[in-house]
Amino acid sequence: MAIFAISDLHLSLGTNKPMDIFGWGDHTGIIRKNWTRKIRNDDYVLIPGDISWGINLDETDPDFAFLDALPGIKIMTKGNHDYWWSTRQKFERYCEERGYKSLRMLHNNMYEADGYVICGSRGWKPTDDDDFSEEDGKIYRRELERVRISLKEGNKAGKKIIAMLHYPPFDTKHKPNDFSFLLKEFGVSICVYGHIHSKANDLWKNEIIDNMRYHLVSCNIIGFDPVRIA
Repeated sequence: MAIFAISDLHLSLGTNKPMDIFGWGDHTGIIRKNWTRKIRNDDYVLIPGDISWGINLDETDPDFAFLDALPGIKIMTKGNHDYWWSTRQKFERYCEERGYKSLRMLHNNMYEADGYVICGSRGWKPTDDDDFSEEDGKIYRRELERVRISLKEGNKAGKKIIAMLHYPPFDTKHKPNDFSFLLKEFGVSICVYGHIHSKANDLWKNEIIDNMRYHLVSCNIIGFDPVRIA
């Protein structure tokens, strides 16, 4: 049993949003090939956001059928492009109706996985961003609270914590921000994040700051190949 991570899949099997305009080619096929080469049914795969271009569960259904057919248990958080995102209860009911057994939504909760607990939420853009607005401030504080709720739940299990965030937990200069400080407060061991698709420092794929390991796992940054993190 192992834990892998890959973010920003941007699947569009039910919509017309091809990613080959960004030079991704047949990235869905590449993901499938890499995924099935290394991941088994009892492994976990963390997917921190931007999963599907669909705007509702009907449009996302081909994408979730694709994911559910792949090996492993998939734990997902929301990304800034996941317009389909719903309540966890609604998503669980949808999966039950479709017969999807391997999809999990991380939203104000936590999951136990192979000696770890998985916590997290979407996060938000850094406060020193040039266009950070008053509305951004509200979302930023709300996301911090959602991460805190998840971490409090995870802390009860007494196991090492892996945090999932869509947005990087750094400011625009790649310095730890409030999200990083919150993870440190709860003794998080590993943090995986995505959102970044260009201008990425190669060190960000596996760096240690204040005894916490960070992994940038946006799929095009890691060659559309899930990364083993634990």
